[in-house]
Amino acid sequence: MTALRDWFEANRLALLFFYGQVFFTMGVAVAVQSRRHSRLALARGLPWLAVFGFFHAFYLWGEPLVYLFQVAGTHEGTELIMVLKTLQVLFLGGSFGALLQFGLILMRPLPERWAWLDLTGMALFSTWLIMFYLGLSLGIDLSTWQQWLNVLARYGLGLPGALVAAWGLRIQAKRHLVTLELDFIYSKLRYAGIALLLFAVLIVALAPPLPVFPANWINAQIFSRGLYLPAEVALVVVSVAFAMLTIRVLEVFNIETQRLLDQMEQAQIVAIERERIARELHDGALQHVYAAGLLARSLCRCVENPNSVRQIERLWEALDKAIQELRRFLSTLHAPSREGNTDVHRVLASLAEDAARISGTDIAYHGEPVQVSPEKAAHLVSFAREALSNAIRHARTPFIQVRLQKQDDRLVLIVEDQGVGLPPHVKRGYGLRNMEDRARLLGGTVRFESQPGKGTRVVLSVPLSELQPASGKEDEA
Repeated sequence: MTALRDWFEANRLALLFFYGQVFFTMGVAVAVQSRRHSRLALARGLPWLAVFGFFHAFYLWGEPLVYLFQVAGTHEGTELIMVLKTLQVLFLGGSFGALLQFGLILMRPLPERWAWLDLTGMALFSTWLIMFYLGLSLGIDLSTWQQWLNVLARYGLGLPGALVAAWGLRIQAKRHLVTLELDFIYSKLRYAGIALLLFAVLIVALAPPLPVFPANWINAQIFSRGLYLPAEVALVVVSVAFAMLTIRVLEVFNIETQRLLDQMEQAQIVAIERERIARELHDGALQHVYAAGLLARSLCRCVENPNSVRQIERLWEALDKAIQELRRFLSTLHAPSREGNTDVHRVLASLAEDAARISGTDIAYHGEPVQVSPEKAAHLVSFAREALSNAIRHARTPFIQVRLQKQDDRLVLIVEDQGVGLPPHVKRGYGLRNMEDRARLLGGTVRFESQPGKGTRVVLSVPLSELQPASGKEDEA
């Protein structure tokens, strides 16, 4: 055990660098996975969790930098060491303040009587900053004041921040993830909360020793002697567990996006199918009933028997009521339109807008009105949705462009991203095969143009003759 302790002490700076790397990696992962339009409350707190990861990493990396300047031993290096130590304390307080704010966001909405708690994060951090400034302006011994600020940051910001964040994660797991039926995400979120509770204990256990309670009873020196290892070792283990669990929990946003995309696809399919049914009812059943009504009216003029006339009039009234019911039913099936075809430009614009709102990706759409049959529109929209879904989930792209344009006698749909591109020998999965099948059903062709690191361009080209809408106006019966 003594040899192990000596080894950790000799490699303490490398341990601190790795410790900082854990938090920095977590910060990057959280920042990349942040969702602006997620319906989960967890998403609104992620920017603060990312700030916590970055600031805490900068605080930990400060000590190896200080050591390098101490080795140099120059006068300028001594002054820079004091600046670095001051920045270290500032980053420590900032990281714990961000963690506290993250926890408070997870607890929203608070009951009315506890609404004031929402302001405690900024109030505590502002108080700590004022004390930081006073120590610098009053000329207190900087080294001593840095230790005091370190302890105050741990007890006043870090401890409540970790406890509130742990409780907030529990609330999120109970309030939202149970309803999503994602047991593996739910369990990881709970374990992340437990890791934060251990982190809260270690925050105060690693406070610098000061001649005041409780820092004179619980501090890094006493904790290290009881553990027989450097105190940072325990904190590294807990931090690695928390970072890994947090990164796994972020999978919930990909699952949420996929579910919303599936819902959007189902809604679009249902809308197009309702429009098709309405068109067939209008052109088929309604016209036949209307014709039967006209025939009944003409029979009334040809029949002389009063009883037969009354029977035919009752038949005509029943047919007229059936026509009215069919018209009311048709009005609920599709939007008012004088044509039996679908403006695929309007549907694709709505699809791009919904996909951008759901995924948080910047999606630009440019197109021109094109009338096609509902059946062809269903294939075009499904093709575009599959291409968008692939780009959102796999391309890791900040921008997607969708274009619908006429080129000579063909309709061309282009979905282009600026992501990582397709692998050199991509395996045709369900998504790519589905797009190829849609292209064949439309009587067109599809091309996948891609270069590693330069994005992917999906081009669907369909002869306009294959999309020719039905001619003539509908009877307005």
